[in-house]
Amino acid sequence: MPKPASPSASKTSSEVDVLRQQVEALTEENEHLKLLVAKYRRMHFGQKAESQTQLGQLDLALDYDLLTIQMAGSEKPSPAANDAVAEKRSRKRKLFPETLPRETLTHLPQATDCPDCGGQFKPLGEDVSEMLEYVPASFKVVRHVRPKLACAHCDHIAQADAPSRPIPRGIAGPALLAHMLVGKFCDHLPLYRQSAIYARSGLDLDRALLAEWVGHCHELLSPLVETIRRYVLGGTKVHADDTPLPVLSPGKGRTKTARLWTYVRDDRPGGNDDPPAVWFAYSEDRKGHHPRQHLKSFKGVLQADAYAGFNVLYETGGIQEAACWAHVRRKFVDVYRANGSPIAAEAIARIATLYGIEAQIRGQLPAERRMIRQAEARPHLHELRDWLETQHQRVSRKSGIADAIGYALNQWSALMYYTTDGRVEIDNNAAERALRTVALGRRNYLFGGSDVGGERAASMYCLIGSAKLNGIDPEAYLSTVLSRIAEHPINRIDELLPWNIFPAQAASLQKAA
Repeated sequence: MPKPASPSASKTSSEVDVLRQQVEALTEENEHLKLLVAKYRRMHFGQKAESQTQLGQLDLALDYDLLTIQMAGSEKPSPAANDAVAEKRSRKRKLFPETLPRETLTHLPQATDCPDCGGQFKPLGEDVSEMLEYVPASFKVVRHVRPKLACAHCDHIAQADAPSRPIPRGIAGPALLAHMLVGKFCDHLPLYRQSAIYARSGLDLDRALLAEWVGHCHELLSPLVETIRRYVLGGTKVHADDTPLPVLSPGKGRTKTARLWTYVRDDRPGGNDDPPAVWFAYSEDRKGHHPRQHLKSFKGVLQADAYAGFNVLYETGGIQEAACWAHVRRKFVDVYRANGSPIAAEAIARIATLYGIEAQIRGQLPAERRMIRQAEARPHLHELRDWLETQHQRVSRKSGIADAIGYALNQWSALMYYTTDGRVEIDNNAAERALRTVALGRRNYLFGGSDVGGERAASMYCLIGSAKLNGIDPEAYLSTVLSRIAEHPINRIDELLPWNIFPAQAASLQKAA
């Protein structure tokens, strides 16, 4: 008959179980912290902060994604694809655009006669090479002279009206204002740096004066920004996202985290020729009532991340939710970068199959896109969901991979919606691309000076972003608008939209897309 366990032995076994549970909990917590550290290091420092091993492994995964997209379900490229690649490789790269002005310098031999026989030279051909040069930007003063003319028979005096100025009684012309605005909000040059650059040309344009010019331009261009807002929200599908913007908090000596919201109308991937546009809005915080206020008049499909502030909009029935597969994929990429999870790698590969289908149907009409998605994407999605549910039951609920899987499963209905509507995209990258310039600028100017500055930034990002979406040089666009808008009829403000001022460039981009 076996002897009963001694009290000391039972106590030891119980302590071992407790210690084992503590070790498991600490292991899970450590995994989660490693995931967070890897994510924040990448956000702050970029991919170079990751270890070479992790990057190498990730490159393999990304290469697999790219291969999947390129192959698009076929074992080898088609002959047409091979011909296209060969033709692309055979074409000579054009370094210099044909639109650049050319200056020709002809170099003749020093000798005018043949040194061997004394005969005269005759043309035999020529060798031509090109070298790119830079002509420094320059300032000029435009003098507006208005002669006064007096009648020889009476006291009547005639004089032309004074030309309009973007800023009343201001010294800045439209081209200078456009250059300053693009420098700050497109090329990410803070005003104090621009002031220093102007000083090298002998111009005393201090930071306060430049900031005052930004404010005047904001007021002058506000009707045009409002027009773009109505255009963007007048569509049937909108991409939405937001990004933090540090702003000085008055009287507190520190910054607060405000938000810039972006709303993008871009239906080109679905074969629609309507011009794309983006509208930005500023808010002091990220409370849900801001996007609800922004979208109160919108009816259609809203493609966004899983931000809870949008949920009320979906409940009303006027707005249909469409989720973003790029956000789902990013969750798995974060886990893979942190610990090399094979489940994360498999999820990335499965999602790549979906993107491969999208690469084939980009630019096709909505009906065709829907038909192909129903036939090819939906079976993959059903398999993916079954696989995710199986993996979710096997992994620890506190692990990073469980969070990534749960994120996908919780949004599954919204993630599937794109397969039922050919107008909708697989992801929300259109909005994220619009916010990229904000992120780049934030690294340079670090924070906004005030809420007013945030509102001005939103207006400029709106105009510059909409011009860029249509393939239009933002500086040329703003210069043209600023030269006209002061005297332009408000009821014809649509004429100053980017695609209406530069229709040729916009049409060219639509054709290329």
